[in-house]
Amino acid sequence: MSTLAVVEEILRTTRVPMSVREIVEQAGERLPTKSKTPDTVVARDLSMDIKRKGETSRFIRTAPGRYTMRELVEEANREQAEAASADAAQPEVAESPPQVESPAAPTSMISSTIQHERAAPKPAQSSSDSGEERPRVGQH
Repeated sequence: MSTLAVVEEILRTTRVPMSVREIVEQAGERLPTKSKTPDTVVARDLSMDIKRKGETSRFIRTAPGRYTMRELVEEANREQAEAASADAAQPEVAESPPQVESPAAPTSMISSTIQHERAAPKPAQSSSDSGEERPRVGQH
């Protein structure tokens, strides 16, 4: 069984996008490679299949290092489109949100505090805050 056949079997079974590491862990001894780094073999084979076959590849990269079956993504997209068209076919009933009375005092208190802070004079800068270096005692 080829590497991609094993990967396909795993992705069809889980039906969720998986990282290369997760695929390799699930595959275990089923992978035909004797490589010490099976992750790189799986990643390479998936990348090359997607690059060579493009839209006709059975696999699709959902995020860097994560893959799933193209048919699962297309199936999910179809279901979303059908749900969206079903929602659009239903007439909209405009409901106004419930009116909640809020007290005016907190808002006016906040705005008066902001105005007060803006109008308050800024404190004068002391000589230690001026950025000038003062000679230290005992240094020449």
